[in-house]
Formats: sequence, structure tokens, C-alpha cells
Amino acid sequence: MQPRFNEKVVVVIGGNSGIGLASAQAFALEGARVVVTGRDTATLARAAASLGGRALAVRCDVSDLRAIEALMSEIREKLGRIDVLFVNAGVGAFIPIEAVTEADWDRLMAVNLKGVFFTVQKALPLMSSGGAIVLNSSIGWKKGIPTGSVYAASKAGVRALGRNFAAELVGRGIRVNVVSPGPVETPIIGRTAGLSPEMIPELRKQMRENTPMKRMGEPAEVARAALFLASDEASFITGVDLLVDGGAASF
Repeated sequence: MQPRFNEKVVVVIGGNSGIGLASAQAFALEGARVVVTGRDTATLARAAASLGGRALAVRCDVSDLRAIEALMSEIREKLGRIDVLFVNAGVGAFIPIEAVTEADWDRLMAVNLKGVFFTVQKALPLMSSGGAIVLNSSIGWKKGIPTGSVYAASKAGVRALGRNFAAELVGRGIRVNVVSPGPVETPIIGRTAGLSPEMIPELRKQMRENTPMKRMGEPAEVARAALFLASDEASFITGVDLLVDGGAASF
């Protein structure tokens, strides 16, 4: 079979670990020329090495519009276009309502919502008819989770952006969809605001118990969903939110 992304330029925002890295590796295996971004230079270098010599790794903090603009300029100069954009970067937090500070709010929204919006905005001049955009949200926007209000609000915004981007870009031949993971085993668990190292084992236990499949998801399982939405196999699909959550938000 012909690889689904042969010679396509695929940009994975937050492609240096977890779901983003698994997705970047899967795109590369299917023939894509992959661009990965991240804020941590060490994990970014390891990600680039795992993708082979044709990958382009660019340090980019999506909360900084100048950094996004610099990223798009580099892609334009070196690759000329974007065929697929997977906006995956995000940060988490479990903070009680009374303890949330303005800085907490601004930090999450800057990455999870502002970063998503302006990454898409700045990428659009490099995209044309036939392009696909996938946004990574979370089942957090569908669930009521104690201490998850700020994170959930940011991810609800991502879901709303996906629907509205799809409506606005359909006439330009660009499809936009959302993937919403449930509990997935990724490094973000270890750097989530409000979670001490001692709390993480209990959180994992609760996640497994609250998931009908009684396990955590793997990054590759979300990656396969993202690749489907980005591929021509999903050519008549736009504006959807695909849950990859072991049934956690459905029953």
C-alpha cells in the first residue's frame, strides 16, 4: 500500500514527547517529512534523532506569538508548505478553585488556547486545499472533574475552535477535526500543576478505575486516531471530536 503521507509536510506542535512524539513517529513511518516542535531542547533533540535525518526540529513556545511566527518562517524557507498540522502542545493542572491564581489561569490559557489559535492562524498562509488540521483537546472538556476547572475551560475552548475553524475553512478545502484523549500514559502526568509526586500513583489508579476498559491509554493509540483524521481516509469528515478514552466519557 502507498503510505498515506508520502512526501507530505506534517507539522506536529509539541512533538517532542508523549502523544506528539508517537504521532510524529507514525507520520514519518508513513512517508511524511515531519517538523516537530517543543520547548525542551533535550527532548526535542531525542525526538529528532528518533525520526531520522529528514525531520526538522524547531524549539518553539506556542505561548509566544513571535516564536510561532519564527517557526512558520523557517518552515516556509526550508519546506515551502504545510499539508498537515497537528496542534498537540498543552499543559495540565489540577488546582482547587480557591487556589487558582491569575498566573495559573494565564499560563494554561496561553499554551492550551491562545497557542492553539495563533498557531493555526500563522500556519494558514502555508496551507492550501486538501490540507488537514487536527487539534488535541481532552475529554476534560466533557467531564466534571474536581480541581480541573481551568484545564477543562481551556480544552473546551479547543473543541470550540475546532468546530469554528472547520466551518470557516471548509470553503478553502481545509478540514479541521479534534481528537480528545482520555487518561493516557504520557510524561505530562509528572509535570502537572497541583500534583505532587506522591499523588501520581493514586491518580493513575483512579483513572484506571474510572475508565470502562480499566486501563490507561497509550500515546500510539491516540496517534492512530490523529493520523486517521489527517489522512484522505477521513476526506468527508470535518468538525468532529473523536474521543480516544476507553469509554470514559461515553458510559
